[in-house]
Amino acid sequence: MKPLTEFEEMYIKKIFEVHDHSPDAIVRTSQLAELMSISSASVTEMIQRLAERDYVTYIPYKGCRLTPTGFHLGASIKRRQLLLELLLTNVLGIEENVSEISCRMEHAVDSVVESAIDRTLGYPVETSDGKKIPVIGRNIDDSQSNLILALDDIKPDTKFEVVILLCPPSELPALEAAGVTPGVIMEMKADGPMLSGTSIRWSNNVQLLVRIVD
Repeated sequence: MKPLTEFEEMYIKKIFEVHDHSPDAIVRTSQLAELMSISSASVTEMIQRLAERDYVTYIPYKGCRLTPTGFHLGASIKRRQLLLELLLTNVLGIEENVSEISCRMEHAVDSVVESAIDRTLGYPVETSDGKKIPVIGRNIDDSQSNLILALDDIKPDTKFEVVILLCPPSELPALEAAGVTPGVIMEMKADGPMLSGTSIRWSNNVQLLVRIVD
């Protein structure tokens, strides 16, 4: 099946948020248009598109409800956002624009990374400010392998995979040109990280979350 776009995922998450508070409610087209800050006509078109893929049930002239498939996906997307909020605040110490940053990042986090973050944080049930973290479809694994760590916690002569790259947009072009992107395998040496035998340096504004690989 064709992957969903970020915008389609945002629709499903918004519908899930309404369902989570009022499970029996039909999410009205006008209500969703207001939440998404777009026209009702655009909402209707998107709902019909999502209905064709069995994520929602479209109710003409009224709105929609999530199907079981859509509800599971919405729970996962919302969980990723809230786990990222915890990661940003409790692990990285970021205090400003946390919700906005996590909303941008949630679309780049796959199920493997989500499970690793969830496990690393100890399977939290709510955020620091009391937001409930969805548990439906949660993949709980008590194994301590594949933990996500800060780059500073990596010992010399250890290979690691870049999982999450946090930096100002102005830093990205130089990092991408050097090959430092999510998924790349690097190695920590005594004098710093290396990629394909080349030492890589970046400013203090760049933070990497990584996973040790064999």
